[in-house]
Amino acid sequence: MTAVSMTVNGKSVTADVDPRTLLVQFLRENLRLTGTHVGCDTSQCGACVVHVDGKARKSCTMFAWQAEGAKVTTIEGVANGAKLHPMQEAFREHHGLQCGYCTPGMIMAAIDMVNRKGHDLDDHTIRQELDGNLCRCTGYHNIVKAIAAGARAMK
Repeated sequence: MTAVSMTVNGKSVTADVDPRTLLVQFLRENLRLTGTHVGCDTSQCGACVVHVDGKARKSCTMFAWQAEGAKVTTIEGVANGAKLHPMQEAFREHHGLQCGYCTPGMIMAAIDMVNRKGHDLDDHTIRQELDGNLCRCTGYHNIVKAIAAGARAMK
């Protein structure tokens, strides 16, 4: 067993885990934060995107111990109490989802995109930046609209 300590959604957590435990498994199974999804087991789909020290990371590509001392934010940590994050609200308003399975990863990737690229995102940039996030239900049209609206709302 390996001891891991990190801050998840603003709360300090410590646990003993098998060294092979992926961060996504730790979040879902140990902390019961099930908004982060496992969609492919190959790091291709982006359903597992969380923020580690402020940057988007696919949590299926890193071990829990690699987040030692890090600040991890999951989809459960972006809202302000009952008030949705502007990007979450934009996905709701612009129907940027269908089944919702990819939505947490899309939102986390979109927030990171805005933090890196700014608030005025064109469709081409959004589509290019979503390259590592797959949605099997939609044609991405409403996801792109939602991200553009969310980016403007995050100003």
